[in-house]
Amino acid sequence: MRRLPVYLLLDTSGSMTGEPIEAVKNGVQMMLHSLRQMPQALETAYISIITFDTDAKQIIPLTDLASFQMVDIKASGVTSFGGALALLADKVQTEVSKTTLEQKGDWKPMTFIMTDGVPTDDWQAGLNKLKAVYNGFLVGCAVGGSADSSILKQITNEVVSLQNADSESIAQFFKWVTASISTTSTKLEESGKEVFGLDQLPPPPSELTFVS
Repeated sequence: MRRLPVYLLLDTSGSMTGEPIEAVKNGVQMMLHSLRQMPQALETAYISIITFDTDAKQIIPLTDLASFQMVDIKASGVTSFGGALALLADKVQTEVSKTTLEQKGDWKPMTFIMTDGVPTDDWQAGLNKLKAVYNGFLVGCAVGGSADSSILKQITNEVVSLQNADSESIAQFFKWVTASISTTSTKLEESGKEVFGLDQLPPPPSELTFVS
């Protein structure tokens, strides 16, 4: 079976303390609940969560929806964004199976990055490592007024922004992520066509704006 690997890179630095981090936790739970009701997603989508604050950590390896158990996350520290990109590069190499002459590998991964601040480490080194191995679809989401969308634009052309880091805005982001995973898994099951741009995903809610 060909899996659709989905990586969520979530900023858990100190600036996410309070309402934002609670909204992220609720958003992940809501996403899991919704995707488990969707047969194609249940069949195809595998989710991993990488958090980044003072360190980048993969708190949940690539896991099928039925077995996925969310762990608690807390906000503290600074923003090791480069560390998260480097860790994503490592995990894509070890967790995503490649196509060989004998068998079809997994579908190209989808990654959603959510950050509300500015990297405090060498993010370009992390990006270089990721670029060497990553061939999937990647969306960056800048949350609130302090997020630097220009850095996300150097990582991917597919960048959206949330004006506010309140619970309603973050909930809408996760609803859109859910719809995007569902649409992609259905497309893969029905036609084998992979997603290459935001225009192939459901339109985002009004809280999310495209960064050009």
